[in-house]
Amino acid sequence: MGQILAIDYGKARCGIATTDDMQIIASGLDTVETHFLMSFLSQYFSKNRVDAIVVGLPIDLKGQISEVETDILSFIEKFKSEFPDIKVERLDERFTSKMASFFISQSGKSKKQRQQKGLIDKVSATIILQNFLEQKIR
Repeated sequence: MGQILAIDYGKARCGIATTDDMQIIASGLDTVETHFLMSFLSQYFSKNRVDAIVVGLPIDLKGQISEVETDILSFIEKFKSEFPDIKVERLDERFTSKMASFFISQSGKSKKQRQQKGLIDKVSATIILQNFLEQKIR
């Protein structure tokens, strides 16, 4: 069994989280500038077995798809052509950034650390992945 990776995709940067090889525990992995995402994934896949990726589905409070979805769909198309054996899943990512900010504020990190957008993206990806794992169990 391989890992599952989650991506909190953004125009500037992407938060990435991964599971252990048993697909039980979600952990934050890294934050990568979006234009380096495919090369990061290529390098990661060369060293790790990954069965699937979960990409956040950006839906707003009114149920509308965010404008970044166009970029996400382009990324997914390119991803599938480069990595056809890795399954792509989608998961509603509503509230993950707010939840990430809350968890970070409760973690005892300094104000400067809490304001790092990259940390929020990585924690958001972890929340997306944890939610995916919980849905998979049901």
